[in-house]
Amino acid sequence: MTTTRLFLIRHALVEPSARLTMYGTMDVGLCELALRQEAASYRWLAARLPAPARWLVTPLSRTRATAAAIFAAGYGEASLEIEPGLIEQDLGEWQGLPHEVFAERLRHRPHPFWSIGVDERPPGGESFSDVIGRVGPTLDRLVAENAGGDVVVVAHGGSIRAAVAHAMGVGGEPVLAFSIKNLSLTRIEKVGTDWRVAAVNEEPFTLPAEG
Repeated sequence: MTTTRLFLIRHALVEPSARLTMYGTMDVGLCELALRQEAASYRWLAARLPAPARWLVTPLSRTRATAAAIFAAGYGEASLEIEPGLIEQDLGEWQGLPHEVFAERLRHRPHPFWSIGVDERPPGGESFSDVIGRVGPTLDRLVAENAGGDVVVVAHGGSIRAAVAHAMGVGGEPVLAFSIKNLSLTRIEKVGTDWRVAAVNEEPFTLPAEG
């Protein structure tokens, strides 16, 4: 049976002023301080990710910058392709609003671990259910294009959760309960005709010193 593996990395922490807003698909930069403080995470990813592999980023520069930092941490250079289908949830007219103002615009109760309900669609934007509907066919196409190979994707918290939802065949409510931290690794696989979730939110760790 053919196994195709997808390695999904959430981009690094964005710069402080962006974190005060619901930035969604806005093109915001990475936090320079965090880039220095998280050097060990980049080294871990450089060692953990498969080589060779096809590398994809989204149209937002924070994913390309994260990939570049992984390359510099020891992975080596690889060509990057842009995949729009794996971009973050588009918050439409509510994008860029401060968190408290965004919360006032909501018409439905937000998910406990996401800033908006699964089926709430901001004016001119997407619901999280829409994101699953966009990400799913994108993953199916990538598997068809890379059967038996490895694909590394630097993406976003929303699109990675949507990928897990597609692999599990579930809606948005259960997968929003998953934590997807910055620079964490989530792995899903297509084994023959079936999806398998291999890991969610992998993070580096340091072994304790021997006593």
